[in-house]
Amino acid sequence: MKIAVTGASGLIGGALLTALRADGHEVLQLVRRTPRTSDEHRWDPQHHQIDPTLLADVDAVINLAGVPIRPRPFTSGYKERLAASRLDSTTTISDALARAMTAEPGRTRVLLSASAVGYYGDTGSRPVTEQDPAGSDFLAQLCARWEAATAPAEAAGVRVVHLRTGLVLDRSAMLMQVMTPIFRLGLGGRMGSGRQYWPWISLADEIGAIRHLLTADVAGPVNLTGPEPVTNAEFTAELGRQVHRPTVLGVPSVALKLALGEFGRSSVVGGQRALPVRLQESGYRFTHADLPSALRAALGGS
Repeated sequence: MKIAVTGASGLIGGALLTALRADGHEVLQLVRRTPRTSDEHRWDPQHHQIDPTLLADVDAVINLAGVPIRPRPFTSGYKERLAASRLDSTTTISDALARAMTAEPGRTRVLLSASAVGYYGDTGSRPVTEQDPAGSDFLAQLCARWEAATAPAEAAGVRVVHLRTGLVLDRSAMLMQVMTPIFRLGLGGRMGSGRQYWPWISLADEIGAIRHLLTADVAGPVNLTGPEPVTNAEFTAELGRQVHRPTVLGVPSVALKLALGEFGRSSVVGGQRALPVRLQESGYRFTHADLPSALRAALGGS
């Protein structure tokens, strides 16, 4: 296939480029800076500008662009950057694909566009699938708007898949870079009550699922999460076991909410018991089906 990728400078994008090329695909990387190699091509999502010929003959676009969500308070300026980076890039790609479909209506194309399990908001211990509605907090509503920005491509006949990704586990992932040093010092523990669910997925399965969805007969939202979701207490206890340290120093909910504001409420002491129903129904088989194996891989074990 000929595949265009946005947001390839991130953790998922970098690993994905390597995997796609190893699979034998021709990959175009869309970048906002000056291109450095022959497979990089300049675009300007902030101003909705892209060379109309770039997507004319692609079979797929994997849209991962967006300012990273970091563990910090959601100021109005930060919220604006998070929203603009996602909506501008997705709208630009979707409009360009719609034009390509108009020019060549018989061609089969797919758009795999990033989203997040934050779409559901804080759902407590209730299992959630792709059939559940959006939540009401900032991140949930941002995900809903993010997914809605693909409407022009979908209306033009592009098969659109929304990648509702959970917490990606890898040694280079922000979550692991923040937590692992603390836990190695024996200073880690549950966060808040520990009863909130943390929907995890290994980097290997995130990449594997995206590769699978390029050709699977699936459209619409797909939860990219491991098949055995765990609570924060279970997650932190397992991380402690993996680094051979106790996990008795928990962080109270009030401290997390005061330090991180809305992010702390929605993404640390809140969570989703998200299940990858549509991914498994489509035939995907997980490399890391349980948290211990995913954490071993993320920490560099076998």
